[in-house]
Amino acid sequence: MQKKILEHFMTLSKIPHCSGDTEQLKAFLITFAKSFGYMVEVDNLDNILIYKGDSRLVLQAHYDMVCIGEAPSIKPYSQSGWLRAERSSLGADNGIAIAMMMLLMERGESLAFLLTSDEEIGLVGASGITLKLNADYILNLDYEDEAIVCIGCAGGADLVAKHSFAKATPYAYGYEVRVSGLPGGHSGVEIHKNIPNAIKVMATYLQDKEVLIASATGGERRNSIPTEIVVQLTSKAPLPESQWVEVKAIDTPLEVYQTEALLSLLRTFENGVITYNEEFDLPDSSINLAILEFEAGRVTIECSSRAMSDEVLERINNHYLKLFEKYGFDGKIEYKYPAWRPEINPFSSMVNDAMHEVFGASRYEAIHAGLECGMLLEKYPTIKFASIGPTILSPHSTSERVKLDSVENTFRVVEKIIAKVQN
Repeated sequence: MQKKILEHFMTLSKIPHCSGDTEQLKAFLITFAKSFGYMVEVDNLDNILIYKGDSRLVLQAHYDMVCIGEAPSIKPYSQSGWLRAERSSLGADNGIAIAMMMLLMERGESLAFLLTSDEEIGLVGASGITLKLNADYILNLDYEDEAIVCIGCAGGADLVAKHSFAKATPYAYGYEVRVSGLPGGHSGVEIHKNIPNAIKVMATYLQDKEVLIASATGGERRNSIPTEIVVQLTSKAPLPESQWVEVKAIDTPLEVYQTEALLSLLRTFENGVITYNEEFDLPDSSINLAILEFEAGRVTIECSSRAMSDEVLERINNHYLKLFEKYGFDGKIEYKYPAWRPEINPFSSMVNDAMHEVFGASRYEAIHAGLECGMLLEKYPTIKFASIGPTILSPHSTSERVKLDSVENTFRVVEKIIAKVQN
């Protein structure tokens, strides 16, 4: 069983499917499903509904991945019971779930499969889905801890702030300053782990120095903790290297700008966990300073906020919009998605029972990340939701890995849930 799932996953890993570039995988999955006699529907956001028969259960996952490092060139390998990738993110999030679905399609199960698009760049597919579902239950397969039934998730928003700066007279010393090679990680489920944020590392390094910025590029994705940033600048005094910071002199002239307000904002920006939820032992609210782009005097800052309730999320967003305004930036909420309030219902109890039967233990949890369940619940308010998945560590980074025996055991849970629903 595990071998067959991994074979399907290896096939998926050879097909590029970075967020925003999933056409090849979409075509493959449609062809694959039809080859086993399934009906396929696709909406205008490239969400895919695959079904056979009249199932009360929908298995749901997203088919894009966060590409870090050398991805989409992915070279998976197994080591000490874990599947990893060489110098790239693995794509187990959510590729393992898709591989499980492929095995169920091979078997010809009378089920529905909902594959959503571009989840990793803002739940794009789920936010505008128009597919009709005739089902009672949706089992989301995007959770990343075995023997746990997820029954709630954080809502979130993408904040964007922009500002233009006047030209300035360069200082005597020109440099390229670089922070790179940081571990990165998921800006929701790993925001409490004190993983260094490259943009904040740079801001701390520059905080007591007189510099003028020429250009800057930092961060990779809004939902990833930044792993690197490169800044070209001039300085009044020679700059030393320090932990995580590489400094290289530049001989060519640099066109610089009056960037004191930018540096002050970056120093003041309180990145990370804001409040903690003791009931579920996880962050209640947080913000990730995700992307910084500065070119020709114009800067764009992108960050992602999260909270376990819509009310707290609104307060967090308002606070940071006022902070942007304080330093002369034009800030706005570019995208927002709802929280999924925790609920134990007959379906989640059924899933919990199946988990107990396979693992001998199970518990309910909520997650400080944006599962699609919150968004889909708004679209399908009469359907009951639960989320499970195999153990995946450090998603959205080159350290991403999935526990191999967890894959097989989680699939056994899925099989038991299917049997319980069908009976």
